Amino acid sequence: MDEAVLRALTPTVIGILVRRGADFAAAEDAVQDALVEAVRVWPDDPPRDPKGWLVTVAWRKFLDTARAHSSRRQREERIEAEPVPGPIEAVDDTLQLYFLCAHPSLTPASSVALTLRAVGGLTTRQIAQAYLVPEATMAQRISRAKRTVSGVRFNQPGDVATVLRVLYLVFNEGYSGELDLAAEAIRLTRQLAAAIDHPEVAGLLALMLLHHARRPARTAPDGSLVPLAEQDRRLWDTRMIAEGVDILQAALARDRLGEFQAQAAIAALHADARAAEETDWVQIVEWYDELVHLTDSPVARLNRAVAVGEADGPRAGLAALAALDDALPRHTAVAAYLHERDGDLATAARLYAEAADKAPNLPERDHLTRQAARLNVLLRS
Repeated sequence: MDEAVLRALTPTVIGILVRRGADFAAAEDAVQDALVEAVRVWPDDPPRDPKGWLVTVAWRKFLDTARAHSSRRQREERIEAEPVPGPIEAVDDTLQLYFLCAHPSLTPASSVALTLRAVGGLTTRQIAQAYLVPEATMAQRISRAKRTVSGVRFNQPGDVATVLRVLYLVFNEGYSGELDLAAEAIRLTRQLAAAIDHPEVAGLLALMLLHHARRPARTAPDGSLVPLAEQDRRLWDTRMIAEGVDILQAALARDRLGEFQAQAAIAALHADARAAEETDWVQIVEWYDELVHLTDSPVARLNRAVAVGEADGPRAGLAALAALDDALPRHTAVAAYLHERDGDLATAARLYAEAADKAPNLPERDHLTRQAARLNVLLRS
């Protein structure tokens, strides 16, 4: 049984334990112990019903822990409730767990961090990068969230906004990394859109579809990154784009604009351009203005600086960039791009090299290193 299968089963098993009376923190710990046992046992003795095996073992692990902290009477009641080993009902609890992790006792930021770690399967480092905070800070935040909900019964699900934030961050991690994470985020957002009539749910689904449609063109056969302007648009999934645009238009017609609808509108404008030079950058800047107004996000401001550089020229883009903290991730890469477009190849080459050293992943680092090398060749010729 490979690691991907175990990870796919984890949310469902946690959900079953929660429904049977375990609090979330204890259920998560018990399932993790069961996964360790599975890695040890399954290679030599694979079970006929992997999910049933995991539920049975995880529940026993939970009971072992409960016995150490409960009276005899409580122990006997829990033992009587132990599920009988055997096939388990096919229920997808993942979306329910997203809502349960958004518990009212937690702040939205802590809810998102806990869900990404416990249900989304992201590492503490990945979550810290998404939040633009040090890894140690995020580790403390997740630990505090676990302590806060320890012993709490998850019968008060959280709000839609927190769940949307989690799905968005899971998709972003999958979009730049593992394909299954992005696909899983889309699947869960489709479920949510079918269950809840909410324009921001629709906006997030449209955003995911519009970005995911471009995925086949984002990398070359050798695995290197292909910038948006250089992508072969014939590889884009036009049916997915059409679906995303239809969903977005229906959401915008309700006149309840939110950040995900604004981001989807930007993605739709990119998708609508048959070639990079036909991109309507003026409209994109206008949508970034809306997005900054809605979120005041430093990442949105950084992306807006790129759009301004395309719409009004690189010096206008550099002026917009100058107002931002240069410690912002990818700030140096944006500065390099705008300086290159302004004709300052020496500064651009230096900044590309600096940006490569700060890159969050290997494909991005390699791309920036190639950009620096390309300009250095031009400078020597």
